[in-house]
Amino acid sequence: MGIDVKPVKPSAGGYLRRADLFTSVLLVFPLFLVYQVGVLAVPEVYNGADLITSQLLRLLHGQLGIYIAINAGLLAAFLILIAILRRKNEFHARMFIPVLVESAVYAVTMGSLILFVMNILHIDPKLAVGAPAAAGHSPADVGLLGRIVLSFGAGVHEELLFRLIILSGLIAVGTGLFKMRRFAAVAMAFCISAFLFSAAHHVIGGEPWHVGVFVYRFLCGLVFATIFQTRGFAVAVYTHALYDIFVLTLQS
Repeated sequence: MGIDVKPVKPSAGGYLRRADLFTSVLLVFPLFLVYQVGVLAVPEVYNGADLITSQLLRLLHGQLGIYIAINAGLLAAFLILIAILRRKNEFHARMFIPVLVESAVYAVTMGSLILFVMNILHIDPKLAVGAPAAAGHSPADVGLLGRIVLSFGAGVHEELLFRLIILSGLIAVGTGLFKMRRFAAVAMAFCISAFLFSAAHHVIGGEPWHVGVFVYRFLCGLVFATIFQTRGFAVAVYTHALYDIFVLTLQS
C-alpha cells in the first residue's frame, strides 16, 4: 500500500493527506488503552476480533497486577514518545481534534447513506440496531461504560483485523502474487474484507442471520474500507468507534 511508517512533519494543508501508519497508531492509542483497562471493569464486552488483550491476559494467567503494570508502562512510553515528537515538531496533539470532527461527520451520516442504498436495492434492513456483539450481552446489560468500552474495542480491533491486516494483505497479495491491476486488487480486497467483516458478526458475535442485517454490515465494511484506504487507519478507527457509540446510545 506504500504506507510510510515514519512520522511526517505537519505542513500547511497536510491534514488532508492520508495519515501515515505511525501517526495513525499514535492517534488511536488512547482508544486502545481505554479498551485495555475497560475490559477489566466490564469483562463481558471483549471484542470477538480482539487478538491482543485476551491473549495477553491468557499469557499472564490472569495476573491483573502485571497486566495493569504493562498498560501503565505503555501509557508512560506513549506520553514520552509524544513529548519527544512534539519537541521535534513531528507530532501535534491538536491533530486529535480534526480527526475526531471528521470521523464524527462520517459516523452520523454513514447509517443514513447505507439505508438509502439498501432502499434503492429494495432490501429491507430489519436491523436490530445495537444487537449484542460480545458474549451474548445486549448494550443495556453492560451500561454506559460497557457501551463505550464495547465501541472502542470494535473500532480498534475490528479495524486492525479487517482493514489494516486483511484488506491491506489482500491488496498486497492481489498486486504482488497475482499481478492484478491495482484497481482490481482493491475492489477484490474491499469485497472480501467486507464479506468477512459482516459474517464475523454472525459467526463470532452470535447475531441471527438475516439478509438485511448481513447486507447492511457488508456495506458498513465497504464504507470503513473506503475511509481506511483514503483517510487512513486513525480516521477509520474513530469513525467505527463513534458510529457504534451513536448507535448503542440511541438504543439505550
